[in-house]
Amino acid sequence: MGCIETALAAQDGPVAEAMRYATQGGKALRAVLVIEGARLFGIARADAAPAAAAIEAVHAYSLIHDDLPCMDDDDIRRGKPTVHRQWDDATAVLAGDALQALAFDLLCDTPCPEAARLALVRGLARAAGIGGMVGGQAQDIAAESAATPLTLDEITRLQAGKTGALICWAATAGAVMAEATPAQTRALQCYGECLGLAFQIADDILDVEGDAALTGKAVGKDAAAGKATFVSLLGLDAARARAAELVDTACDALSVFGDKAHCLQALARFVISRHS
Repeated sequence: MGCIETALAAQDGPVAEAMRYATQGGKALRAVLVIEGARLFGIARADAAPAAAAIEAVHAYSLIHDDLPCMDDDDIRRGKPTVHRQWDDATAVLAGDALQALAFDLLCDTPCPEAARLALVRGLARAAGIGGMVGGQAQDIAAESAATPLTLDEITRLQAGKTGALICWAATAGAVMAEATPAQTRALQCYGECLGLAFQIADDILDVEGDAALTGKAVGKDAAAGKATFVSLLGLDAARARAAELVDTACDALSVFGDKAHCLQALARFVISRHS
């Protein structure tokens, strides 16, 4: 993202290099959600760019930390060595920490009313924190040593935090910037919640059927670890059907925006048809 590159332009050393490295590649799904969600309200791409860069910075930080030996211990991410493999554990931790801090710095440059900017900051903090992504990750780690596998309801709640919270924030950021009506905000909230779960189901399917050369990361890890996933509990066919239902609900929720929501609807369909 251009805003991240600009912010890091004057920085040097291994931590800054690792930050740049971690933000290269990927689908930029969350950034696109911000930009397209903002477009619904007539907000220009340039004005949405700081928030789009902020969510990508938080996402990149989460991936760096998720790949560490104390977490998922992965060697490959986006088709290249993970940050702790390319550098070392300490550099990876610091690069992740710095990207998280950078995200909130970037949000302060969002050109919108002050109250909306504060809501963006608070919303991202909550989505990334103990009530969202971090809390979901903690539940995921605890589940690995639990006496019994998680139920479908428990996995749904876990993934709504671990994966869904940031996606939902991205989907609703445009509404926050525009100080949209409650009905418009609820529509994007529903879209984001459904999209987040559909995204995770698609990830679970890719872990079973995916090709590491295409996904850019290791596959088959969930089954090897004996983790309960949407696929292990529902089966492949039912998991695909559930993801499709969620996408239909997500797209229907955007009907309030008419044809302007076409790109967001297409993005939802892409999420469950992707190969990486």
